[in-house]
Amino acid sequence: MDLKEKNVLVFGSGISGVAASRLLLKKGANVILYDGNASLDEKRIREEILDGIKGSVKMILGELPEEVLETLDLIVMSPGVPTDLPVVDRMREKNIPVWGEIELAYVSGKGDVLAITGTNGKTTTTALLGEIMKNYRDSTFVVGNIGNPYTDIVLDTRADSVIVAEMSSFQLESIHTFRPKVSAVLNITPDHLNRHHTMDAYIAAKLNVARNQTGEDTCVLNYEDEVTRGFAEKVNAKVLYFSSQRKLEKGIYLEDGSIVCSIDGTPAAVCYIDELKLLGTHNHENVMAAAAMAAAYGVPMEIIRKTVKEFPGVEHRIEFVAEKNGVAYYNDSKGTNPDAAIKGIQAMKRPTLLIGGGYDKESSYDEWIQAFGGKVKKLVLLGATREKIKETAERLGFCDIILADTFEEAVETCVKYALPGDAVLLSPACASWGMFKNYEERGDKFKELVNQL
Repeated sequence: MDLKEKNVLVFGSGISGVAASRLLLKKGANVILYDGNASLDEKRIREEILDGIKGSVKMILGELPEEVLETLDLIVMSPGVPTDLPVVDRMREKNIPVWGEIELAYVSGKGDVLAITGTNGKTTTTALLGEIMKNYRDSTFVVGNIGNPYTDIVLDTRADSVIVAEMSSFQLESIHTFRPKVSAVLNITPDHLNRHHTMDAYIAAKLNVARNQTGEDTCVLNYEDEVTRGFAEKVNAKVLYFSSQRKLEKGIYLEDGSIVCSIDGTPAAVCYIDELKLLGTHNHENVMAAAAMAAAYGVPMEIIRKTVKEFPGVEHRIEFVAEKNGVAYYNDSKGTNPDAAIKGIQAMKRPTLLIGGGYDKESSYDEWIQAFGGKVKKLVLLGATREKIKETAERLGFCDIILADTFEEAVETCVKYALPGDAVLLSPACASWGMFKNYEERGDKFKELVNQL
């Protein structure tokens, strides 16, 4: 679609909505930015969009007038906006195309896309694959749910560019032609059911990452995840598995403490896991996924090997903060669901005081509590889910629980009870909303409090 002079409504005024609006203005579209929150600062948002570029943007906050819908050629949805809202249904009834910001970026950009999705491990895998590709191709961009809007960089892409993209289920809900050269689905566990309502809908959104792929493309899947293993029957791309539990005839796997890649039938050692700076089996799987994607794209093994050994990990994911008075503090603020938080506990080598709780995404916490395995000395809970988690823990026999009213109180409680040789782990198993803007802000606050000790 040629967007010049087209009337395009961007739904949602967050980071993605602002970036999409900027791209549309640069492409000559008539932009209307709409947000249902009538109390937003219109002047600030407008200045953010127009910073350094020419053009004007119309803004509508609160109720969307029906007559505006009659004028539209395209809707671009921000990922944070549910696609089943009544107003979105009205847009579809009028046969207005509804794109996500990922679709807008894809049709506006150039180069090959390497896309990663899954419930957990996306950010680490994306960041690592981004580093591998930067060591292979000058024109490499790392975008998506990792914090850099895809729409922000598309006008800088070239035919030889590589775009490494972290894709959330929210972003994948509204694609149409988006087609990665290599995709990966790392794992699937319940998450965001407050948005998707059913597990089937959540799984379908994730599988969209490979929906438009053909036999010329590759889809990397986790063999040890029953759901992702079954995806092989549903995709048209060539399938490449990774496994932390068994040797694969074709794929990438863990054997005798070594990561081995066997794509063309000839096994090649990537590295020993003891050479990695990343802790835990889940991170070994992330390394395998990134290495498999890079190898499928044609990156030489020497580049893959050197990069994975040097990669330090990502901020807010089992991130060592400091040791104070013999107590090690770890920031796992990105553990925003129970399965991710299980990985955080499994990586701990010390008796652990655990900070959990936050926004309720309608998750079940049984498996998280059951994964404590004698490692957790105290569970300090806060946020909207604290009572729900407390009831679950007590039902399962874990009763050493303290409730905190504030984040500062939760950290102070851990400091009070931690002994030399212990660890304090922020791994909340919940989103941060209601208390913080995002998990990054929560993790930064934790590090600030620890470093002040």
